[in-house]
Amino acid sequence: MELQDYLRILQARWKIIAVTTVVAILGALGASLLTTPIYEASTRMFVSTSSGASVNEIYQGNLFSQQRVTSYTKLLTGDTLAQRTIDKLDLNMTAPQLASQVKATSAPDTVLIDVTVQDPSPERARDIANALSDEFVVMARELETPERGGAPAARVVVEQQAQTPSIPVSPKTLRNLALGAAVGLLLGIALAVVRDRLDNTVKDRRTVEELAGSALIGTIPFDKDRQTQQAINFTEGHSSSAEAYRELRTNLQFLEVDNPPRIIVVTSSLPTEGKTTTAINIALVLAEGGHRVCLVEGDLRKPRVSKYLGIVGSVGLSSVLAGQANLDSVLQPTQYHGLTALASGPIPPNPSELLGTDTARKVLEDLRERFDYVIIDASPLLPVTDATVLTAMSDGALVIARHAETRRDQLTRAVGNLHSVGATILGTIITMTPSRGRGVYEYKYYYETDKSLPQMQKAPVPSPQLATVGAPAFPTAPPSRTHAPNGNGGNGGNGHHGPTYPEPQAHQVLEQEHDTDWVDQVNPSTPGAAQPPAPRRARRYREDVEGQSGPDGPRQ
Repeated sequence: MELQDYLRILQARWKIIAVTTVVAILGALGASLLTTPIYEASTRMFVSTSSGASVNEIYQGNLFSQQRVTSYTKLLTGDTLAQRTIDKLDLNMTAPQLASQVKATSAPDTVLIDVTVQDPSPERARDIANALSDEFVVMARELETPERGGAPAARVVVEQQAQTPSIPVSPKTLRNLALGAAVGLLLGIALAVVRDRLDNTVKDRRTVEELAGSALIGTIPFDKDRQTQQAINFTEGHSSSAEAYRELRTNLQFLEVDNPPRIIVVTSSLPTEGKTTTAINIALVLAEGGHRVCLVEGDLRKPRVSKYLGIVGSVGLSSVLAGQANLDSVLQPTQYHGLTALASGPIPPNPSELLGTDTARKVLEDLRERFDYVIIDASPLLPVTDATVLTAMSDGALVIARHAETRRDQLTRAVGNLHSVGATILGTIITMTPSRGRGVYEYKYYYETDKSLPQMQKAPVPSPQLATVGAPAFPTAPPSRTHAPNGNGGNGGNGHHGPTYPEPQAHQVLEQEHDTDWVDQVNPSTPGAAQPPAPRRARRYREDVEGQSGPDGPRQ
């Protein structure tokens, strides 16, 4: 690993480091608060010998005193002196216990001895230090006095008495906190590195492209609003999610310029990876670009599109595949201009077998004739084979991977399932990427309109006469339109007219289950009904006018 890799880990795993450091600091603080305070009292003693008359005798006396100091420091911490002190103060402890609390030190080339005594009680520490010093003076006199009597060879004097300490010497709270912070920081960094090395989820472009063997064509940032409202209103503002889907639309249209994919399956490895939400908004953003889009609820096990878009899900794809309804009667208009939905219908007992029939293939080809794009929200790849069957009959699949949730082995197995049937993987999409940190594909600077320039009050609206040129108006229900015989859909490309599909009628079940607003949308003659979208030529005219007003001009 290089230095940049460590910096990336620190940036991505800073929460682990912060939590570990805080825990270590709190642990050090708790240990300090729970530790019994220890007080220290100290005395100082002076060791001397008899002075001589000559310089040589004085020098020899100093050397003798320094040698005695070294021996006296051993005696001060011995059990004999400790027992004599216990007997004097009547302490409730043993001699070794008291000896462990006593410490005697002396500076080199000096005749001074410093004695320190530690005890939980400051008064008892003071009394022990003073009693210990007094007993040692007596003990040294006894040891240095000759057996036959006479003056002792050395003399010990208490130079400084112990005072009552006011500040404990242990615990040292500030030192413990600093030590805890240092240990927690090092431990947090180690845990962050280990966690990063053991993490096998996908988070970046390089990993996804290597595992899927296809390009990453889009990254969708996490948006908490999508949890309650899955469909993005692309006509209101330019949020980061909306711009991400517009970038995805551009990449999708340029995957194959000569033969762009038109029937696209959107799938993922497992549920809860944003598959359905992504499929809905891909269809919406394509419809925003002026295309006729059909969103197919191809998940016949756990459908969600009809719930999110507010359409009837009791009849749909399974009804057509089972021969209970025709395609025209189950296609439903939506509240979004240019988007038609095909719900899943009743849940069949054998979805995989039903989707693998020739009828399903014919339905997809029929949808290709009617619409510019067909977006299929399929089931996840690993639990069932429905998405694999649909992808084999379509132009390719978009594989969804959720940031920091989809594991590498899961994505590898999902891609392998598609390759096993010879299906085409058009690209991969990472969903729910964080809004901050390394690997975020978004621009923080918002490109706003220059308010100092003259602003158009309202975009020009194409005249109704232009909307009738070339083809009949597009109704809110599945349209009666002219299609090119080459299967490219509509008459907006070459102007040649193919066979005309009859005007479909709303399915009887739909009329029974829908509310009045939906019936008003199906019947264009009803007052207040939704106006039919303009045909291809009128839409082109509108796009040309909008192109002249610039990308930031208001849209109709």
